[in-house]
Amino acid sequence: MPKMKTKSSAAKRFTKTGSGKLKRNKAYKSHILTKKSTKRKRNLRQSAITDATNVKNMKKILPYL
Repeated sequence: MPKMKTKSSAAKRFTKTGSGKLKRNKAYKSHILTKKSTKRKRNLRQSAITDATNVKNMKKILPYL
């Protein structure tokens, strides 16, 4: 059986934490920032844990993570 391929786009966006959860960065922080409040932009800087509903699909996309 051939090796499974990792989706390189997902590999760039997700990292595994020590407890095995998937860490991701938040969206909506790249452009059109003038209308967003400072508080909102500051909160978008922090990383988040991937929701449990998506973890099964992410494990399939990232077999060696």
